[in-house]
Amino acid sequence: MPRSKNKVASHRRRKKVLAQAKGYWGARSKVFTIAKNHVEKGLTHAYRDRKLKKRTFRSLWIVRINAAARANGTTYSKLISALDAKGVQINRKVLAGLAVENPAAFTELVNFSAN
Repeated sequence: MPRSKNKVASHRRRKKVLAQAKGYWGARSKVFTIAKNHVEKGLTHAYRDRKLKKRTFRSLWIVRINAAARANGTTYSKLISALDAKGVQINRKVLAGLAVENPAAFTELVNFSAN
C-alpha cells in the first residue's frame, strides 16, 4: 500500500506561511523553511508588542500631562493626587488629549483641582 502524504493539507499549510511572509526580504519570503521561522518570529514580536504598546502609550500620556501641568505651575503627581481627592474620574488618555488639543480646558481643570 502506498504511503499517504496528504498533499492537499501540506500544500495549503505551506501556501499560508508563504502568504504571511509576503513582503519579507529575499529567501525569507520564498523558501518555506526560512519563511516559517521568520513568520513565527514575527508573530512572537507582534504578540509581545501588543502588550508593550499599552505601556508605551501610558508613559507618553504621563509625559504630556506632566509637561502641561508644569506649564500651569504644578506637577503631574500633584495634579493626579488633587484630581483624585476632588473625585474627578478622568483617565490619562483623555487628560493628555486635553493637554495637547485644548490647553484652556486643561488649565481650567488644573485650577479646579487646586481650589
